Amino acid sequence: MSRPRLRRTLARLVLRAAGWRTVGEVPERGVLVGAPHTSNWDWVLTLLLGWSYGIRIGLLVKVELFRGPLGPLLRATGAIPLDRANPRATVDDLLRQAQGEAPFLLGIAAEGTRSRGEYWKSGFYRIARESGLPITLAFLDVPSRTVGWGPTFHPTGDVRADMDRVRAFYADKRGFKPAAFTPPRLREEDRAEPADRADPAD
Repeated sequence: MSRPRLRRTLARLVLRAAGWRTVGEVPERGVLVGAPHTSNWDWVLTLLLGWSYGIRIGLLVKVELFRGPLGPLLRATGAIPLDRANPRATVDDLLRQAQGEAPFLLGIAAEGTRSRGEYWKSGFYRIARESGLPITLAFLDVPSRTVGWGPTFHPTGDVRADMDRVRAFYADKRGFKPAAFTPPRLREEDRAEPADRADPAD
């Protein structure tokens, strides 16, 4: 059995044994926004979700985690280091990789932290706008033991309208620690600045 098929079989067995079901469809190319992000288990479920669908997701992870014992594991699973103090170089490289027609799936936890904050990071929106890739809303919902893919859409540039769509989707989703969930909102909605001009680490 090939390694991808082995991963797919293993992931499905683990998810089934843990009582989780997968739903939805994912495109071959896109920016995947994962929420709610309130626990380290979110990363494990995202990894198993990708494997169960036979896809490889490039998850953006803060560069500090690559300097510890998790580094080799993160690299082996396709994680991409992001220096949040200087994100532009990483973003430019990702935009170059996104060109063409080859499969390209970039995963971003837009909340940016496992604790409750005031805003989401706008990098997912900017990358989707600059690359022309669609946004897919990935999710987990602990009460229903469901993990999977929600709607896929192209951002319009009307950030408030696009985020209204995001808010509506995640309104009934609950993570492992519901009180730690940051409601979907971008700073750009308050200051009327186009999100595709914002700093991706903002």
